[in-house]
Amino acid sequence: MSNLSRRKFLITAAGTTAGAIWLSACGGTKEAAAPTPAPAGGGGDAPEVTGVSLGFIALTDAAPLIIAKEKGFFAKHGMPDVKVMKQTSWAVTRDNLELGGAGGGIEGAHILSPMPLLLEAGKITKSKQPLPMSILARLNLQGQGLSVAKEFLGDKLTIDNSAGLAKAVATRKGQGKKFKAAVTFPGGTHDLWMRYWLSANGIDPIKDADLVVVPPPQMVANMQTGTMDTFCVGEPWNQRLVNKKLGYTAAVTGELWKAHPEKAFAMRTEWVNAHPKATQALLKAVLEAQMWCDDPANLDAMCEILSKDKYIKASVEDIKPRLAGFVDYGDGRNVKDSPYKMLFWADNASFPFKSHDKWFVTEDMRWGYLPADTDIDALVNKVNRADLWKQAATAIGQEKAIPASDSRGKETFFDGTVFDPENPKAYLDGLKFKAMS
Repeated sequence: MSNLSRRKFLITAAGTTAGAIWLSACGGTKEAAAPTPAPAGGGGDAPEVTGVSLGFIALTDAAPLIIAKEKGFFAKHGMPDVKVMKQTSWAVTRDNLELGGAGGGIEGAHILSPMPLLLEAGKITKSKQPLPMSILARLNLQGQGLSVAKEFLGDKLTIDNSAGLAKAVATRKGQGKKFKAAVTFPGGTHDLWMRYWLSANGIDPIKDADLVVVPPPQMVANMQTGTMDTFCVGEPWNQRLVNKKLGYTAAVTGELWKAHPEKAFAMRTEWVNAHPKATQALLKAVLEAQMWCDDPANLDAMCEILSKDKYIKASVEDIKPRLAGFVDYGDGRNVKDSPYKMLFWADNASFPFKSHDKWFVTEDMRWGYLPADTDIDALVNKVNRADLWKQAATAIGQEKAIPASDSRGKETFFDGTVFDPENPKAYLDGLKFKAMS
């Protein structure tokens, strides 16, 4: 299994239960709207209900769900009563999905792409039972960051400065400590990006580092108190760290894997099966919101909406630059028109490629979050509903956006490693560091 610290988690999100390895939370959303039946006479394509409860974390990649609500896309497709509800951590998101709407939780969410796969496998539920989940869309590509405390400015950490990273780790070792790396959820994207970055630069994440879990909005505060050396999180928290001069961005995650998948829009399969028309309505609204988010003409308006306290609760100065493609790394590097900026629709950003979910399953096997004998194809085919995405895209006149295949093909990482979705075993066999069960 992973080496996430079992001794002391930085439990700062309201409602979390102290000492729980998964940062289990009994808090979160208390109020969830019971599904309202759609009015009679709405037509054969009218959704079965007019609302549903969806969760999100305070991150800019939650924008499609937020914009779908704020700009009326949900209402346009017959679901004006959708609730978009802030969650304090990914653990709270998990707990509220397990509860479901009927239990006072949520039916779907902006979520780390591996989480629905782990939920389906029963590996992260508190009950330890499978929670069937459906990935309906990818919400974005790229747009995350690997940040480092200002103490290590002199080491000039980048995506591939192995010597600098080795020096930083050695500094901590000389102090009798491990290099402390914060991620947002065990087996989630940020955990996997952090582990990949360390491993590809010759640092064993198990022996040479101490990985701890911190909710995204708490990353900067915890860096300020000196409780971590590096963290991986979505925006705007890397930008805020730079703006507060508390550290710098070693790399944006697009440098690690160009156009990598990040968050997903996923729902409980039970709800999807019971509400096929409402599911399509939600999907159509989210896809249209993604197109809206990717239009540069809407950037200022989007940032103003996201900055609100009920959403990200961060300044436009923290939110806008990296969405616009301007990256101030905080160490003297400044990049305009970055090819690694967050994408919501361009480059098939919304389509849930099954090949990407196969990589997430493979990496979670690599680090012991899933058994080594996991049937990768079977798990991905249960969870990934690319078929529903295609239906929604067709319904809104976006047939041209449908890829020719559910696979994006081979993927190449910054260190030259290639993942062939047709041969995950070869990928695993070639990796130096792993902790397979």
